[in-house]
Amino acid sequence: MPILYAVVARGATVLAEHSAAATNAGAVARQVLERLPGGGADSHVSYTQDRYVFHAKRTDGITALCMADDAAGRRIPFAFLEDIHGKFVKTYGRAALTALAYAMNDEFSRVLSQQMDYYSNDPSADQINRMRGEISQVRSVMIDNIDKVLEKGDRLDLLVDKTTTMQGNTVRFKRQARRYRSTTWWRNVKLTAALILLLLVIVYIALFFVCHGFTLPTCIR
Repeated sequence: MPILYAVVARGATVLAEHSAAATNAGAVARQVLERLPGGGADSHVSYTQDRYVFHAKRTDGITALCMADDAAGRRIPFAFLEDIHGKFVKTYGRAALTALAYAMNDEFSRVLSQQMDYYSNDPSADQINRMRGEISQVRSVMIDNIDKVLEKGDRLDLLVDKTTTMQGNTVRFKRQARRYRSTTWWRNVKLTAALILLLLVIVYIALFFVCHGFTLPTCIR
């Protein structure tokens, strides 16, 4: 059984505990509680004792501590402590800040026993904890991706601005093209008319000499 002992305390005052084996874990646990970093600051620490490890989690003045076989690693024990701490605070709230020693032992020792058995023997406990870790990683990746999307959003705005400018340039180009085609068409019309007029003038001058006069008398008779 990976988790052999568990206790919930306020400072060095034990509020509830449970042991799954006949050991001196309680005495060692009290020494560990006294060795925790002072000042009441939140902490997650582990202490080795022979082939066992004491893991402690202190948050908001309440400490959850367990003794586990060193083969259990850290993930399962700290998942157990997180669960225990949450259940204890939810059940007793601020009453735990002023409770006497072992005030919650009769009731909460049963919860410790149940959760110790669950985290020690149920394979799904480690799977759930692993999923929580994966969710945390996904959350970090999502935040990272969102930051990248925001950066892309900035670039997208720039692209949109450039696209709008390009669209405006395209409209102006089309207008200029239509104006140019219209100007070119009128120029061609004027040039054609001028060529026709010039041709008529040349023909008239030729007839003037051939027909001997402006009224073309010899050609008309």
